[in-house]
Amino acid sequence: MTDLLSVSPDEAAAAKAYLERAQQECWSVPDIGPEVAILPVERVGVIGAGTMGGGISMNFLNAGVPVAIVETAQAALDRGLATIRKNYERSAARGRFTMEEVEARMARLTPSLDLNDLAGCDLIIEAVFENMQVKKDIFARLDAIAKPGAILATNTSALDINEIATATKRPEAVIGLHFFSPANVMKLLEIVRAAKTSKEVVATSLAVAKRIGKIAAVVGVCPGFVGNRILFPRQQAAQALLLDGAMPWDVDRALTAFGFPMGPFAMSDLAGLDIGWSKETSRGETLRDILCEMDRRGQKTGAGYYDYDGERRAVPSPVVEGVVKDFVAKKGGTPRQIGQDEILERCLYPMVNEGAKILDEGIAIRAGDIDVIWVNGYGWPVARGGPMYWADQVGPAKIVARLEEMGAQVSPYLKRVADEGRKFAA
Repeated sequence: MTDLLSVSPDEAAAAKAYLERAQQECWSVPDIGPEVAILPVERVGVIGAGTMGGGISMNFLNAGVPVAIVETAQAALDRGLATIRKNYERSAARGRFTMEEVEARMARLTPSLDLNDLAGCDLIIEAVFENMQVKKDIFARLDAIAKPGAILATNTSALDINEIATATKRPEAVIGLHFFSPANVMKLLEIVRAAKTSKEVVATSLAVAKRIGKIAAVVGVCPGFVGNRILFPRQQAAQALLLDGAMPWDVDRALTAFGFPMGPFAMSDLAGLDIGWSKETSRGETLRDILCEMDRRGQKTGAGYYDYDGERRAVPSPVVEGVVKDFVAKKGGTPRQIGQDEILERCLYPMVNEGAKILDEGIAIRAGDIDVIWVNGYGWPVARGGPMYWADQVGPAKIVARLEEMGAQVSPYLKRVADEGRKFAA
């Protein structure tokens, strides 16, 4: 690899072959052999009919599995059902299946406003918003409702599943099934094994993932699990680059040139800048606060880090350029020109460092699992094989040296790999 952007056809082919092997290995969990029983899953319950709950339900309806979907209000339930139907009718209009098939899939769906209607389900997946107390309240109620042997799953993307499990008298039945949005399209499923999750529940979750056509990786509990935990340092680096003089589109351009479908700022605009932001408590302390206070909340308001035209095409914003420059001046920063290589090093090397910490802590089973998660869940380019495989190509020693120059706290495991001349993906 001559520089951070170049990748030859041979290198791309080798990365693709590696990922195919890694995706096969993902299904293998060291302590779960063929002797571990797989529990029957004939009926699934989903709590929440929003974007995630609706998408999760579609996976099972597509596979012929009946789903009971529960909401707290009729309007929210109607909205969720209408979205599922619209998605199916769009597929039928494109010739993927017939309108009869649309009706067959919808007929497998039982809507309800009563949690008690989940009593007969073999697997129940909670997909409400990210609030620990709300999730614990739901799991305490499920504990009283769900039949013996039912699997109680949460779709949380970052919260402590060990804590959620304490709300039940059956922590062995609790697991994380972290679907990626849109859940009916994205292939990845992070199966989050909590401290007391039984082997049977893990084995069954793997079997369910296969049945609904997902690529699954079993991971441990920590804030953000594997995918989001590695995303956090990239987001922090992207924000820090703005303080040093880069503009959001400079950062995004470097990452799309590397092969990502979109950069961190375009991704924030797509998700919505106001996720987790509160108008009442906002004090204009971050760029995100300032933009949200200006009602620049992303694509949904037609403006975020970028301006958007009628087709939702992103255009660099002179307004945001001014906001960034004012913010940097207020913080006492000294803006300078930042090149593409520096942007990539500062965004990607901390991800490798976090991946090394994850391996050291045993949160991921293999480096390949991290790579599979990042390729299938976050758009890491296939031609570069995932963050840990890519680190092997760049050279762990080079990454350590650059991280130390940046003043980062380097993972001891990453240092050992570098010192011993080893490879993560070996």
